[in-house]
Amino acid sequence: MTTSLGDLALLGEVAGGGTYEQLLAFTQELTVFGVTCRVVTLERLIQLKRAAGRPKDFEAIAELLALLEEQRKVQLPRPDPPG
Repeated sequence: MTTSLGDLALLGEVAGGGTYEQLLAFTQELTVFGVTCRVVTLERLIQLKRAAGRPKDFEAIAELLALLEEQRKVQLPRPDPPG
């Protein structure tokens, strides 16, 4: 489907991930431009791209792994300063 913002692909099932209901446990809510939607976590997206096995997916995995590493750094609890 093509929208005024670009192409949009709608899938009934994701290779390696299953149906919408099966993926819900691996999603989080994200608000973008005032619209709240559910997106798969980075961990699950990496798994899905590996399962799809397409060359373009393999190219994206390295970048997604770098994003995941940065996300984990930000989420790590920081120790309280002494004193």
